[in-house]
Amino acid sequence: MTTDTQTAADPSVILTESAAREIRNIIAQQELEADKVCLRVGVKGGGCSGFSYVLDLTETQKDSDEVMVQHGIRVLCDPKSLLYLAGTTVDFKDEIMGRGFVFQNPNANTTCGCGSSFSA
Repeated sequence: MTTDTQTAADPSVILTESAAREIRNIIAQQELEADKVCLRVGVKGGGCSGFSYVLDLTETQKDSDEVMVQHGIRVLCDPKSLLYLAGTTVDFKDEIMGRGFVFQNPNANTTCGCGSSFSA
């Protein structure tokens, strides 16, 4: 698997090809301009375990954001979120039991049953 990055040799947040494909599908379905849209990955306080994952399509990039280009998708992450997300893989699963984005976070001490929140 080749990952092209813009600011780091090893991306801090890893986007799988499956996740990138789904992001491209969402961009097309919402008729967004693919060359302007970025995927923002972050965390916010809350959720059943303390922190919730955040995925958002945005055209707004902050000067402090780390920018990683993976599978043709620009991924943005703010410095505070990066403290909790370094090394995290964002994947997309489409299985009988469910469909959605899945986070594999090596920094999480515990995760909730639904996989959308964690504690560090």
